[in-house]
Amino acid sequence: MPTAPIDLVAPELAAVLEFFPEIDFRQGVEAFRGNFVANRVQPPLPAELAVVDCRERFIPGPPDAPDLRVLHYTPPGDAAGPRPAVLHIHGGGYVLGIPEINDAGNRAMALALGATIVSVDYRLAPETVWPGALEDCYAALAWMHDNAAELGIDPARIAVSGESAGGGHAAALALHARDLARQSGSGPAICFQLLDAPMLDDRTGSTSDPHPHVGHFVWTPEKNRFGWRSLLGMEPGGPDVPAAAVPARAADVSGLPPTFISVGALDLFLEEDLEFIRRLTRAGVPAELHVTPGAYHGFGMTQGAPQVVQVTELRLKALRRALGL
Repeated sequence: MPTAPIDLVAPELAAVLEFFPEIDFRQGVEAFRGNFVANRVQPPLPAELAVVDCRERFIPGPPDAPDLRVLHYTPPGDAAGPRPAVLHIHGGGYVLGIPEINDAGNRAMALALGATIVSVDYRLAPETVWPGALEDCYAALAWMHDNAAELGIDPARIAVSGESAGGGHAAALALHARDLARQSGSGPAICFQLLDAPMLDDRTGSTSDPHPHVGHFVWTPEKNRFGWRSLLGMEPGGPDVPAAAVPARAADVSGLPPTFISVGALDLFLEEDLEFIRRLTRAGVPAELHVTPGAYHGFGMTQGAPQVVQVTELRLKALRRALGL
């Protein structure tokens, strides 16, 4: 008999699946965005995380666009010198999410690294199609770089991180920043990209050969098509999709910053993430990959599971190395 999808899920991760909300984008996105807005009101923070200062700030957006909202996290205490920094980009399939959904994680990262974290509230699709969100993320990166002295950060040690769609935006941002720097010979540089199950390829779930064991939980091929269709403003997977909008379609991945990717073995994005790492290594980019057996998209919600503890520590260790800590 064929193996049932649930039989492939690691036992430590199976129970949480029933708590993931069922999202049916045929109903539109507004009904589901309400859940993310509600998350602005967070339960009381653990005392060890509450010591991290978090400020909402509004910074200049891209030309002809509104000011950009960011959350600015600073660890406690005086720094001996400029701090390293991480630009964080939240997930949500390109159509959902706000920076607050990663509040605890960003506070923990700031505390563990002694780093400044900036999380950007980029414009969502389908109201804003590509390249709107990319321009927002670049505006946040440029603000961090141009105001490094005021912010107390080291402009040579700015990493970018993101999960799911945020990982896709982070990868697109790294490509965009590289291309602008090549054209002008200057501009903000990214020293490292930390990508958690990044959403990199519009052909996954549309025109690519389907993998029989991935995408059964949380983020499915149907949802992926909706997310990419919303971002691109056109049907995904076809030859007319602009390569600049899709990291996996980039013809040249040389010159990108060192990269860390983690992904679950049952995640819809497994093969596109494997392929991106393969291409990076062939282009001479230092790249690290961790695949977690029995793990689906978003398995990090299973706090305390050994798989989550392991991946979290691996991510922090990679960041410490990249930021010279």
